[in-house]
Amino acid sequence: MGVIYIGDRFSGKTHLAMELANPKCNHVKVVSPSYDQLKSMLYDEENSSTKATDAAKSVYQRFIQLQVTLPTGNKQISVDWLDTPGEIWRASWREDNPKEWEDFMQNIRSSEGVLLIMSPYRESLDSHPEKDLYITQQQWINRFNRWVDFFRHECPNLRHILICLNKADLFCEEFSREAGKLAYKPHGAGMNWQQRQSYVCNQYFRPVLPSIEEINRSIRGLSVRCFITSVHERSLLELPWIYLATFLAT
Repeated sequence: MGVIYIGDRFSGKTHLAMELANPKCNHVKVVSPSYDQLKSMLYDEENSSTKATDAAKSVYQRFIQLQVTLPTGNKQISVDWLDTPGEIWRASWREDNPKEWEDFMQNIRSSEGVLLIMSPYRESLDSHPEKDLYITQQQWINRFNRWVDFFRHECPNLRHILICLNKADLFCEEFSREAGKLAYKPHGAGMNWQQRQSYVCNQYFRPVLPSIEEINRSIRGLSVRCFITSVHERSLLELPWIYLATFLAT
């Protein structure tokens, strides 16, 4: 299964990747590499923060072996984790690195699924002390629409696009309650996938609902799913991968 993992700068891609391998898991377990191995690759102990992806390369490829526990049994998923630096989306970077850009495009065109990690916009953060560090809602909408154009014109073979609005702990007023509502319950007590999609889209993606519908119309056979994620809530962190295991694992 080919899955590519992309997003803008400071969206939290690296931290999400590292926390996915945390051994304190529910339904999704990273079999390899180990949490310690992944942390050594992604975490800067000296600065107590995750490492920024170096802009010198277009794609960092890591092989991730996942085990997802579903009602039908354990599903093994082999993932080519392709992490990109945020700078790759800048026109100046692409002009200066044409070969690296083409290598990246070859990877994404051959992928069946994409996880797009996005940061929240400023207006959704209410009184958060660092809200001014985030882009405005209109800038966020403009950025989202550029992703729409990218998927429509450059990714005709995609079958699953998972859009994750990250740092949910910053914009959810009742974060724990919301996580419990959306959590995966394998024996059918919670929402199904379509109900989650409808709820999350209307609650958190309303400014770009027409754009999401446009992606679905533009690529035949494509399924777009929207999630909210956070490193501070395991149930939200695992949801996109449970969805992929349900529909892509063999």
